Amino acid sequence: MRRIDVLGVGLLIFLTGGSLYLLLRTFGFDNFDAGVWSQAIFLVGILGWVGTYLFRVVSGKMTYNQQRDDYETAVLQKQLDEMSPEALAQLQAELEQDKQTHDP
Repeated sequence: MRRIDVLGVGLLIFLTGGSLYLLLRTFGFDNFDAGVWSQAIFLVGILGWVGTYLFRVVSGKMTYNQQRDDYETAVLQKQLDEMSPEALAQLQAELEQDKQTHDP
């Protein structure tokens, strides 16, 4: 995330909390109850958001992981593209030999 994105998310969170408080005041809650309920609802929303982040971390579906996998694939593809036909044939023969050795 870029700095401007972090600032934008922070501003959005701040405005959402204030808007929620004002909305509850509009529906007739007094100052104390509107504050308590807006904080409770806001806390549940933040915990849900953090939960989705933790889920992506545990499942390995983070942006960094995807970028790393794409990079590794691109590097391997470039190495394959730069190999001579003789080297490709030799690699294929080695792979077939390994496959026969490991498969019963």
